[in-house]
Amino acid sequence: MALAAAVPVLITLGGLPYYLSPPSLRPRAALHPWLRPSGYIGQTVGIVALLVFLFLWLYPLRKRFRWLAFTGAVSRWLDVHVAAALLMPLLVGVHAGWRFEGLIGLGYVAILVVCASGVIGRYLYTRIPRGKTGVELDRAGVAAERRGLLTEIAAATGLTPDELERRLSIADYAAGRRGLGALVAMVENDIARWRALRQFGRRLRMTPGVRLDSRSLKRVVRLAGREAALAQQVRMLDATQRLFRYWHVAHRPVALTALVAVLVHVSVAIALGATWFW
Repeated sequence: MALAAAVPVLITLGGLPYYLSPPSLRPRAALHPWLRPSGYIGQTVGIVALLVFLFLWLYPLRKRFRWLAFTGAVSRWLDVHVAAALLMPLLVGVHAGWRFEGLIGLGYVAILVVCASGVIGRYLYTRIPRGKTGVELDRAGVAAERRGLLTEIAAATGLTPDELERRLSIADYAAGRRGLGALVAMVENDIARWRALRQFGRRLRMTPGVRLDSRSLKRVVRLAGREAALAQQVRMLDATQRLFRYWHVAHRPVALTALVAVLVHVSVAIALGATWFW
């Protein structure tokens, strides 16, 4: 995906003198037949953007129809869906010649909103506790997995599960917070968990009686990170699920509106003959 993102970036850098020139001077530029929205490169990138945009709608189909399970896990589809969506602003920018006046500007803002909401949705999705198979866990399942992790870490370090749980405890930043405040609290909890794990690793090296080589220490810290994440996720489960429902309500209409706008734009361009291949 990084290679795919490099293409529009290189086109932008290569055409920077053209993109920075005033609109009135662009038609006389040597790169105009190539980089204008209906040009050889500009429109080709636009076609790629259309294909990527249509590809994004395969993910909702994968979620809805279980018989599509042979195409891969939903979590993997989500990763590809988000990565492809992040390409859209670059592709659309190159196609538009990095000019966003009038309706084009509104359409570009809509694409940015869809992409931003998709990133937030991916973040919320990962904050719902799931097992190794990707299946959502209930509170009992989370408790069982946490006990197993603490037992495994205790066996490797010689510390008791109670001591480990005390060392990995993180202050709850989400208490009494709702809506966007709960989302901010999730980020604050993630930062606090990252700091706690770093401190846990440092303190573990200095704990008398604990002898771990670097590989074993990394494994223990990784297991501790999973345990701390599960503790945070189950603590904020209700708030996460509530935000996820709100996200679905907001994300889908905007995405559908963007789809209609894209299809209308393509239809008008073809009808007017504003293409280099038609």
